[in-house]
Amino acid sequence: MSAPPPIPLRTPEPGDVPVPLPFDCTPTSVVMSTPAHTLLADGDDQQAPVTGPLTELPGQVAAALRRPGMVAAGLISFDAEHSRLVVCGAPRWSDPLLAPYCFGCRHPAWRLKPDPEPAAYLAAVRQAQNMITAGRLRKVVLARSLLLEADRPLTVQELLAHLPGPNARYVYAAPTGEDGALIGASPELLVSRHGRMLSTTPMAGSTRRSFDPTVDQARALALQSSGKDLHEHRVVVDAVARALAPFCEHLYVPARPELTATSTMWHLSTPITGRLRDPGTCSLTLAAALHPTPAVCGTPENLAREVIGALEPVERGFYAGLVGWQDAAGDGEWALALRCGALSGDTLRLHAGAGIVADSEAQAELAETSAKLSTLLRALRIHTDL
Repeated sequence: MSAPPPIPLRTPEPGDVPVPLPFDCTPTSVVMSTPAHTLLADGDDQQAPVTGPLTELPGQVAAALRRPGMVAAGLISFDAEHSRLVVCGAPRWSDPLLAPYCFGCRHPAWRLKPDPEPAAYLAAVRQAQNMITAGRLRKVVLARSLLLEADRPLTVQELLAHLPGPNARYVYAAPTGEDGALIGASPELLVSRHGRMLSTTPMAGSTRRSFDPTVDQARALALQSSGKDLHEHRVVVDAVARALAPFCEHLYVPARPELTATSTMWHLSTPITGRLRDPGTCSLTLAAALHPTPAVCGTPENLAREVIGALEPVERGFYAGLVGWQDAAGDGEWALALRCGALSGDTLRLHAGAGIVADSEAQAELAETSAKLSTLLRALRIHTDL
């Protein structure tokens, strides 16, 4: 097992106080906490954000980062056509955010609206399965969203303070423009590049965790032997390996996946490492070769995109895109923008998706999206049936 059973939420105790972040966030701040460090990158008032499509970002970012130590950090959309990367001349680095819970702050009252309703999502899953059975589509990742409206305006700082917790890997907040932000806690690294070494950890195949340790262990073992999930995972791993192989003089791909745990989910994951042929290949070039993987889109990619556009009633925007940073040397880290909410004033729109294949069971896919949505719902102390 890669992690113990999830830790139940504590009841606030006398004397509990909020756990402050180690810095203040501004409307142009990008915060990204990884297992190794936390980056705070504030946008330069003298330099506009980089907003080009992903394929053009390597050149645009290289031109913007004029001296060592500078970084470009932020978001890239799911469709890879839009980005918002702030340029920061003096990024701040600190230890990972390790504040599992925050007490003493007044949690807002929330109104929740599923979008689409569960019945509509189930219908979309069945429609996608019919397309898979009838034609060239092999897999598509379908997402649903949940619109939360608070009784007061929300801030990045207060929401971010609640996200770090057991098994949190990539906790982030980044501006989307027009006073909005994307805030989340993603389990999945798309790619990192440090010198000539690269790493990626594709995930596909998931099951919901249980507070009962015996049930939790049984679910994890069942996932490891699930033919459906192992096949879905292998499709993603093979696609990632094919995309990275031309850049590498060596690429190590484990034969079998391992289990990775978050507080709400078990995932199949495969840590892949490689050594670049050309030391000038930057992290954004690698990200452009990979994104979107079958883990967030489907296969074949173009057809899966069409199906997503036809069956998802809410545009993804930066959800299932990328969040991360790159420095002037070309090093960087890019995580998938998952387990997230798009913040605007007093509203927060959450997204979660599930991979649909021929032998998917619609109710199980709905339950998977509910479990993924619960990552943020639990952090916000919202208890509801989805």
